[in-house]
Amino acid sequence: MTHQTDIITLPHGRPGTARRLTIHRFGSGSGPKAYIQAGLHAGELPGMVVARHLLDHLIRLDGEGRIKGRVVLVPMANPIGLDQVLLGGHVGRFDLASGVNFNRAFADLGDTVADAVLPGDLGPDADTNRHVLQRALARAAAALQPRTEADALRKLLLSHAVDADYVLDLHCDSEAVMHLYTTPACWPLGVADLAARLHARAVFLADRSGGEPFDEVCSTPWDRLRARHGGPDTPIPVGCSAVTVELRGEADVDDGLAAADAAALIDHLCWRGIIDVPAPAMPDLSDLATPLAGVDRVRAPVGGVTLYHVSLGDQVQAGDHVATILDPASGERHPCHATSDGLVWSRTQCRYAGPNDILLCIAGRQLLVTSGPLLTA
Repeated sequence: MTHQTDIITLPHGRPGTARRLTIHRFGSGSGPKAYIQAGLHAGELPGMVVARHLLDHLIRLDGEGRIKGRVVLVPMANPIGLDQVLLGGHVGRFDLASGVNFNRAFADLGDTVADAVLPGDLGPDADTNRHVLQRALARAAAALQPRTEADALRKLLLSHAVDADYVLDLHCDSEAVMHLYTTPACWPLGVADLAARLHARAVFLADRSGGEPFDEVCSTPWDRLRARHGGPDTPIPVGCSAVTVELRGEADVDDGLAAADAAALIDHLCWRGIIDVPAPAMPDLSDLATPLAGVDRVRAPVGGVTLYHVSLGDQVQAGDHVATILDPASGERHPCHATSDGLVWSRTQCRYAGPNDILLCIAGRQLLVTSGPLLTA
């Protein structure tokens, strides 16, 4: 058996405190590497249940000698956020010490590695070049010098993922259907089978969504490495297919759903040659993807109580009345309309809205944002 468990204490904590990260490793072969984490946003619990099911599968498969590549699994990726309970409420999305989203501000190592590539480092074989650059990315991650506990966590997670061929970051939304985020370079070749296995209803594509989220700092460095150093004599492949998997909504903490999702992720690893078990082919879902810049975020015109008129998974058209904001004191009702055709893929769980709060999101195909960040806080 190859299963190893590392328990690492985060540096840069306050005196008298200690937070620990548990990392599971499987496989020792030369096959592809997958990195999977859950709970980077520590209040998003569905992924942690999926990760537990995954761990059970991997322990069994490891005992059977089926793991031909390498798998790194971090079931609870944010011990800082897990410890943040304020006035009885769990605050797992933002670092209370800095206010920064835990899934932002990861180090983008693309330019650092591109600047360090020397003549002769790369050659005519794409696989060899991938391994050379994966090692360079790992060295660059190891050289990071964090000064806070949260940045030490970011370095630790990135150091285990940046040389992986496949990265899966498990999250969930407030209320949502199953959906994925990835880059055009990773779609459909590296991710489409995963979307089909998970029965995803939406996939959002962006080259750079802004803010340096975890999945993008694993995959987008390869775009710049290819642009600066790739060519007919030095081919550089898509070295990392990274995806954020949104496992429906925060309340979808269900053992049956988690077991099915974990089985789908195992099939994905089998399909990618990491686990030596046959996996069924999946239908082509290339048309499922839409631009992240095309998301229609319907906002509250005023504060009040949100009354939804559409459900998750509904198809709507531009102009449809999708929600109402009610002022209970005055009785005034303020209608909210869709500006795009598309699928209603998320809604805000909290029904008490402030002015300009996002109420629901629609997967549109027409670009609505042409500059600036594409992700919400």
